Amino acid sequence: MNWKAVVLVLAGIAVTSAGHYLTPSDMRLWHSIFQRLYYLPVVYAAIAFGWVGGLAAATLAGVLYIPHILTMWRHEHHYSMEQYAEIFMFLAVGIVTGVLSDRERNRRAELQVTAQRLSHVYRELQDSFERVKRADRLSAIGQLAAGLAHEIRNPLASIDGAAEVLDAAGDRPELRKETVRIIREECSRLERLLTNLLDFARPRRPEWREVDLPKVLDSVIGLVSHSAGKGISFHKETDSGVQKLRGDAEQLTQVLLNLTLNAAQAMPDGGDVWLTIRQGEDGIVIQVKDQGDGVSEENIDKIFDPFFTTKDQGTGLGLSVVHQIVTQHGGSVTVIRNQDKGTTFSLFFPQSREEFR
Repeated sequence: MNWKAVVLVLAGIAVTSAGHYLTPSDMRLWHSIFQRLYYLPVVYAAIAFGWVGGLAAATLAGVLYIPHILTMWRHEHHYSMEQYAEIFMFLAVGIVTGVLSDRERNRRAELQVTAQRLSHVYRELQDSFERVKRADRLSAIGQLAAGLAHEIRNPLASIDGAAEVLDAAGDRPELRKETVRIIREECSRLERLLTNLLDFARPRRPEWREVDLPKVLDSVIGLVSHSAGKGISFHKETDSGVQKLRGDAEQLTQVLLNLTLNAAQAMPDGGDVWLTIRQGEDGIVIQVKDQGDGVSEENIDKIFDPFFTTKDQGTGLGLSVVHQIVTQHGGSVTVIRNQDKGTTFSLFFPQSREEFR
């Protein structure tokens, strides 16, 4: 029990009663004031202890007030009846306030219990989420290891076979030269695989600067034009109002170079590749569109998975690195099949218009 509240209630009723008994009868205004002061300890008791406390405080106030009415106002029948009616008001206020206080207290207790349950459920969800994340990490590591083993096995087998041929080549220089070429090609393939794997496993944090995207596209087109096959044309389209993007120019070049190379490789018989930049309300959209065979419907949801590839010599990490870099820049990457033929990769980078003012 809150004894401090009990003492305050008793003290308030006692002080008010003393004021009544010690004040002369001709000072009626003060008697009216003391009469209203009874409500303070009654309401306080109702709030602190509920309707039982309010009823008890009102009853005590009435018991102490009745002798004052009998001794002070017995000759004024009408006024004394008003005082008795005031005692019933004490009781009514104490009970009503107490009932409302009990309801509020019960509601607060229910909310507290609900909050505790929600907190418990939240902790369970967090634990479940952590377990799922650990399971996903273990699954990803397993897939990564399996994919890496598969990708390494083929060049190792080629190197081993070439070594046997080289050992039996004898004095045939042409065979030895061809065998050495195969070994070097497979070693280069392994080096590219490990480089892509390191880029994927330990991505470098972006170095945030203002990036001139049209200049990046020019650089990418210049690099790809030297390695693309015959019959492939590259086109650049840029909105006149495109603002500079805050990001890592080297990483964005790597992303667009990878997508543009993929687009060129998807068109062995030639075609057109469009690289476009559009300024949207919420950010910048960069698209790489080709006229190749396109990505099949069953593979379109897998192309960003590590080691997934439809190429004979692909590592399956290029698009995973693309997705990773774009995500680090706060953006998103999507891929759709064109209505006629080919594929379009869309990169969205959010941008604040106030950022460069």
